[in-house]
Amino acid sequence: METDCTRDDARVNGPAPLPAGTRLLHIGPHKTGTTSVQGALFAAKELLPAHGVEFPAHTRHPMEAALAACARPAMMGDAVPTDRHWTRLQRQVEAAGARTSVVSSEFFADAGDDATVARIVERLGGERVHVLVTLRPLAKIMPSQWQQYVQNGLRMGYPEWLDHMLRKAPYDQPNPSFWRRHRHDRLIERWARAVGPGRVTVVVVDDRDRGGLLRTFEALLGLPDGLLRPVPDTANRSLTLAETEMLRNLNKEFRGNGLPDELYSALVRNGAVMHMKNTCSPAPGDARIGTPGWALEAAAEVGARTAERVTGLGVRVLGDLSLLSAVPAGPPWEAPAEPRVAPEVAAQALYGVLAAVAAVPVGHTAGARARTVHQTTSKELVRVLGQRCLRRLRRR
Repeated sequence: METDCTRDDARVNGPAPLPAGTRLLHIGPHKTGTTSVQGALFAAKELLPAHGVEFPAHTRHPMEAALAACARPAMMGDAVPTDRHWTRLQRQVEAAGARTSVVSSEFFADAGDDATVARIVERLGGERVHVLVTLRPLAKIMPSQWQQYVQNGLRMGYPEWLDHMLRKAPYDQPNPSFWRRHRHDRLIERWARAVGPGRVTVVVVDDRDRGGLLRTFEALLGLPDGLLRPVPDTANRSLTLAETEMLRNLNKEFRGNGLPDELYSALVRNGAVMHMKNTCSPAPGDARIGTPGWALEAAAEVGARTAERVTGLGVRVLGDLSLLSAVPAGPPWEAPAEPRVAPEVAAQALYGVLAAVAAVPVGHTAGARARTVHQTTSKELVRVLGQRCLRRLRRR
């Protein structure tokens, strides 16, 4: 059901399509169904033009372009995004001409000030831009965001992280990006100042309706029912508590020994973790990341204030804002027993590291032999590790 806060009547048959030629900019934020939307749009990329819609991106998620547009750093150890990525996306949007185009990246939510937001809007089409924000209850976002931060090098445990985010003002350590993304009322207000409330649509995601978000995108883009379909993505699954704790302890060792960030990107996040997620599915008995009751209540209070403020912003809201303040039902939270990683999961993670090392071309490494690990560049270190790994495999 649509609730339009700009007028009294409400449509019951879903939202009307946006005007042809609209630049629909989906800014997330994180953990609100963005991966599902991006995967479905990219899979249907060749079908969209027949319905007057373009998905102007060469990849499922134009993350580098969004990071460059917001002047935000890359993931730990990844190459720094440049204006070339952002300019390329702009040209792809411009090439859509009079067609409707849709751009989706949760990293646009990292734009931290009005000037950055205004610049993004202007370079994507100015008055043609319509901003779409997807929201989920904060209580469901917090565990997913924590384990995502751990995948980017965070060493802080979940209870302590919750304490910093919810109890220790000004709530900007260890992850200042969290509230920039997830004070959703302020996020919506920033973008509404740039485009006007009439060109902002807020979609409250109801997890009970698994296809609801894609159906909303179809309606807004004027697409036939069922054109956008979910695309399985094991690489985006959340880690279990044991997997996250294993990675968090690895992060401590990694940082404690001063290894270069590039190795983390290549061997840990895109090696061990990626392979583990692609090959191991969580078992029914694996402990998930549980949030204690005090944090659920605090998150619900933030959600209630968010819903109240969003209602007063004059933007269009699709869905039920009261979901943002609901406390998830379930048994009382109990501190989990010490998490244990299954041997096969640990083996797959280790294999992911070895596979990442073995994939690097073996080059001349004489220059690196005379230096310690800390004096060696990450590129040379990867070559050395790769060469040694391959030699051992050949001997076997």
